[in-house]
Amino acid sequence: MKRSLACSAVLLLAAFASMADNKKETERVENAGKVMSEILQIPDNIPQDLLDKAECVVVLPSVVKGAFIIGASYGRGVMTCRGGSKFSGQWGAPTMMALEGASFGLQLGGQATDFVLLLMNDRSAKGVLTSKVKLGADASAAAGPKGRDASAATDATMRAEILSYSRARGAFAGVSLEGSTLRPDDSANKNLYGKEIGAEDIVLNGAVHAPASAKELLQTLDSKSPRHKS
Repeated sequence: MKRSLACSAVLLLAAFASMADNKKETERVENAGKVMSEILQIPDNIPQDLLDKAECVVVLPSVVKGAFIIGASYGRGVMTCRGGSKFSGQWGAPTMMALEGASFGLQLGGQATDFVLLLMNDRSAKGVLTSKVKLGADASAAAGPKGRDASAATDATMRAEILSYSRARGAFAGVSLEGSTLRPDDSANKNLYGKEIGAEDIVLNGAVHAPASAKELLQTLDSKSPRHKS
């Protein structure tokens, strides 16, 4: 009897732990949707032609940069891509992502920053889905231009595979994340979807439906950029 009660208690605790983990990931997805919606309402936001050409979007809400240290950052968020093997469909179920070791220079105090990354071609998108990618080495990266169009951007920026933006204290701007790494967050995907599942299966193979927490993120992108214009 005692053993049975002990086993039941262990199972109950495990269930509560799983629910807590799922809540954390669900809130991340919801926050990513809020960040994307707010940024796309800024007058000088991401140029429309770049958003229309992007195959995937990574949103990392409230990445915390370390105080008084160089290059310290760790953040988690989500990546959603246009559906299909050629990234030409509607925005699909998100995969959880992790950003590590971003080189921001000296930080005079910790500060939470939202990041948005645009993945501009198949190579960068599939690379991030299958392994850890170092920005600037494994994939060319640049600070993204902002405004109504990207006509003023440099050739180097327009050739970049990944364009990155930041929002901190209300200021929105392109930012270089060269030297940082971006990778799938497999443990977070397990928490969000309730089973072991790889980023590639989520995005390319349509193995799961988008969770309810992704509603704002997907509706925002479907509304602002419904068609892929490569």
